[in-house]
Amino acid sequence: MSLFHDLAYGFGIALQPINLLTCFIGVFMGTLIGVLPGIGPVGAMSLLLPVTFGMSPVSGIIMLAGIFYGSMYGGSTTSILVNIPGEATSVVTCLDGYQMALKGRAGPALGIAAFGSFLAGTLGVVGLMLVANPLATLALKFGPAEYFSLMCLGLSILIYLTQGSILRGFAMAGLGIFLSLIGQDLNSGMPRFTFGLQGLVDGVGLVPLVMGLFGISEVLLNLESPEERIILKTGISHLFPNLEDWKKSAKPIVRGTLIGFFLGILPGGGAIISSFVTYAIEKKYSRYPQEFGKGAIEGVAGPESANNAASSSGFIPLFSLGIPTNVVTALLLGALMVHGMRPGPLMISQHPEVFWGTVASMYVGNVMLLVLNLPLIGVWVKVLKIPYKTLFPLILLFCLIGVYSLNNTIFDIYVMLFFGVLGYLLRKRKYEPAPLVMAFILSPMLEQSLYQALLLSDGRPSTFITRPISCGALIIAALLVLSALLPWLQKKRKATVTGGS
Repeated sequence: MSLFHDLAYGFGIALQPINLLTCFIGVFMGTLIGVLPGIGPVGAMSLLLPVTFGMSPVSGIIMLAGIFYGSMYGGSTTSILVNIPGEATSVVTCLDGYQMALKGRAGPALGIAAFGSFLAGTLGVVGLMLVANPLATLALKFGPAEYFSLMCLGLSILIYLTQGSILRGFAMAGLGIFLSLIGQDLNSGMPRFTFGLQGLVDGVGLVPLVMGLFGISEVLLNLESPEERIILKTGISHLFPNLEDWKKSAKPIVRGTLIGFFLGILPGGGAIISSFVTYAIEKKYSRYPQEFGKGAIEGVAGPESANNAASSSGFIPLFSLGIPTNVVTALLLGALMVHGMRPGPLMISQHPEVFWGTVASMYVGNVMLLVLNLPLIGVWVKVLKIPYKTLFPLILLFCLIGVYSLNNTIFDIYVMLFFGVLGYLLRKRKYEPAPLVMAFILSPMLEQSLYQALLLSDGRPSTFITRPISCGALIIAALLVLSALLPWLQKKRKATVTGGS
């Protein structure tokens, strides 16, 4: 009965007028961001992070979470109508969704994407509710040594956030760790790495950093190579799939939900990986594999269900252990810390209103998304026609206002512009900002836990391997690093041998 009592408590919070409004704003903005190619949930959350500081922690996290899973819905619209994935997770949806649209079946494609996303998202929240609390209860046994090892495990996950060179990923993580050290020393309180700048005494702000790396740099990159969008001219009708469509889609939706939920808990792009895995499985076990890529509705239903289930299950390690599995949950971790909360084993017991309010809001948000996505298809098509020359100046203006409103200081704007240019240059050279942000957010907790653990053990480093949970987390972290490095080392060794022969 405790679970139902907690859920009822969460609905009592989520259904408060202010939280309903923030949930609606979140899912609406998420859908809009998903529809507009090139921005993505990370950019949107970076831009809207300052807005949440004037809200209660519950309302702020509800809105940011809504942007995350709302963008999963919106991404399918551009994939089906324009053949451009609004979100990376919707790449697979292009394969069959756009082909269905060309055959005059854009309505059923959009409909099954919306219904599949709703069912998978709802079931994903049920799984989050069932798994997160027991996992947090187990983690209550954690001390500073266990937290340090968990942070090491979290940092090892950044390997899976790197799409290209692993060495470049490590370099970006190193830069993120260095940036987190700027400011006052935790022990002595003395300034470090401030370079004589008074504005850096309190450290580099999270919001100027992420808004620069993801907002400003995204605008600069898109201005350099604007994407040409060809909007589908055919009418959109019959949004509700027929009985035959449902027969074909029922099993893919179930399989996609299960695959997405379990892969979403794992480090890296769980939503992206799960959509590809689901598509491959559906094609392999289909009686008509030749139809895939030519407008098979199963190729839309399965992947869309998978990425929405993964977006829900990604909250499990964040809320239970304080470990973000991707850059989106890393931003949520940063937002929670700005609001004075530390995600981890104690969060659910110390801040039940945030956890249960967010979980309940996901049920409400999924219903809102279903209502939004079907009737407003015509509106989203018009949004797709907004020219970039109008859209990007608005994003820049929002960045400037958002950063300045934090502390009413010009220095934050300079910081944001610096990281905007730096992010642009790094991304031009194929250096990805995601590992930097994750390392920047996790490093202060890593440093604090290291100090505390060594203080309690009289300076003995052995405390990290003599405590079973800590040792286990370090072993898993080492295995994650090795699993990524071994193929790279073998490739390098082969290249060296070939070059030397």
